[in-house]
Order: sequence, then C-alpha cells, then structure tokens
Amino acid sequence: MIIKTPAPPYYAVIFTSLLKNDEGYSEIAIKMEQLANQQEGYLGMESVRNDLGITVSYWESLEAIKKWKQNFEHTEAQNLGKTKWYKNFHVRIAKVERDYSF
Repeated sequence: MIIKTPAPPYYAVIFTSLLKNDEGYSEIAIKMEQLANQQEGYLGMESVRNDLGITVSYWESLEAIKKWKQNFEHTEAQNLGKTKWYKNFHVRIAKVERDYSF
C-alpha cells in the first residue's frame, strides 16, 4: 500500500536488508510496525520483501527518528537483526523536500 504523507518537508528512513534467517522475523516485524505507529512523529511505512527487503518509514522530524532508534523494544529488535536475521543491512535517512503522485 502507498501511504499518504503530509506536504513536505518530512523525513524518510530507508532500510534495505538481506536476510540470512527468517525464523521469528515476521512476528517481530509486525510488532515493530505496531510499535512505530504509537511513536510521536511517525507518519507511516511502505515495505516490500523478496530476496532484498526495502522498508521506508516516514517521520515528521529528525528528533522523532532519533527517539524511535532509541526505543527499548526497537533496540532489542535491532540487536536480533544484527545477530540472527540479517546478512547485511543499510540505513539511509533523507529529507523529503518535494513529492507528487498519480
């Protein structure tokens, strides 16, 4: 699903990953999406997964992103990702200055 975002500016966190093990991954991914929905400044998320997973979450501010990164349950999931699930991953944070749709 393509989410509706507010008028720019806002921020996008782009998380790309390759899984090495998916045992328990789906359950935690669902939990993280539910938890993110409760965070101040969260605007929504778009995600796809084949061999390569790409998740883009949208945020009102860099401060909201920082608070999400420091969230205790999210930190635990990040550690599991590093030790159990991911071959590798990359995070990019971008300021959205313009958007349009069809």
